[in-house]
Amino acid sequence: MTPQSQFMVVAPIAAGRQASLRELLNSLNFRPGVVDPLNSILPFAQFGRLHFARFVILDDPTREDLKQHGIAPPQWKASLLFLGDCDGDGDAFLEILARQAGIGLRQIFSHCEGFGSTDDLLQWLEDHSQRPAANYVNWLGRTVQQIREESALRNALVSYVAGQSADFAHQEPRVVWEKLIAFVRGEIEAQRLTLSPAAATPIGWRIGNWLHLLGVPFVLLIIAPFLILYLPIFAYQLRRRETADPEIAPRPEIDHVRQLAELEDHDVTNQFSAIGAVKPGLFRRWTVTFLVWVLDYGVRHIYNSGHLTRVSTIHFARWVFLDGKTRLFFASNYDGSLEAYMDDFINKVGWGLNLVFSNGVGYPRTNWLIFQGSKDEQKFKNYIRRHQLPTEVWYNAHPGLTAVEMERNSRIRDGLMESFMDDDAIREWVKLI
Repeated sequence: MTPQSQFMVVAPIAAGRQASLRELLNSLNFRPGVVDPLNSILPFAQFGRLHFARFVILDDPTREDLKQHGIAPPQWKASLLFLGDCDGDGDAFLEILARQAGIGLRQIFSHCEGFGSTDDLLQWLEDHSQRPAANYVNWLGRTVQQIREESALRNALVSYVAGQSADFAHQEPRVVWEKLIAFVRGEIEAQRLTLSPAAATPIGWRIGNWLHLLGVPFVLLIIAPFLILYLPIFAYQLRRRETADPEIAPRPEIDHVRQLAELEDHDVTNQFSAIGAVKPGLFRRWTVTFLVWVLDYGVRHIYNSGHLTRVSTIHFARWVFLDGKTRLFFASNYDGSLEAYMDDFINKVGWGLNLVFSNGVGYPRTNWLIFQGSKDEQKFKNYIRRHQLPTEVWYNAHPGLTAVEMERNSRIRDGLMESFMDDDAIREWVKLI
């Protein structure tokens, strides 16, 4: 199995260079929201391990909201974010990018502070890399190559079955299954299809994953007595803040919403990028740090086979602390419209949204951390749009394929590899084609 990972580079934009940077990034697109995958600056499609990538200019649209919390807005600098999701080690992939697309990356990052003095591009990228506090992968081990091969497999089977439908209608399920297996073997022998075997799981990743799987519960077990003792104090501190914190939920500006909408719904999959300030004070900072730490355990070891709790439309997502944990950046790649995406979370995992994002400025008021909050639908949707950032450039290596369709294609492949299936199982399997 090849595990998936991520990379993220964050660099302040040099004074007076933001407009020219936007112009350069826009040149990577056919039109707003639609990237040229083989553009001359950074040809994403040439990197076969890359699932998704994006450039975002981080210029916080909610800075002034902090004044309503009684604190002066920090002087956060506008920054360029370059992030992606890939097969294998993220650091190793960054090295490949630096080696094979160095000219284009230099052209882009020359708009950032301190870049002009560097001779070592990779070292500069590593120095400006930012690790996620939590990182979600829809299906751990499903590579770009596998996705493309299994999509081609289904397309070939659909065409073959369409041509044989009259004969198949009168044959037993097992006969149909055997004929489909024979057809695929023939296509592979003729080199019209490939079904590559999974690579061996890296031993270092396997050890690290097991240590994390066992280590987090061990730490929680050790600190459990202290958490229990602290729980009444925490409850008091939480309720005092939940009832006293100002609720800041202004409607997003029309021009901002229009700009965001222009970048969406060009494919079945969309991008989402957002930034928010953590509410002032150590209580909120420590609370969100602990909760995101627990979240990371869940998405790493529990929700890695097609679902984030009950949500099955997200391909990749990450939560990243910035500026000394005073801000939290969130990015995801999801199927469907933003409206459906928001409704999915509200209806299926609203409590999870509340746990993390209620510690941020502007989130609808919660009750005991998990109640209300996102259930106030209009305020929540205003919060989402107000904190969302335009994604200047977005690349998707498998357009037209939803996460559910990828799972279906994998099940089709698995059915071909089975040594035995009963007739009922074969009938259900054929329905996938």
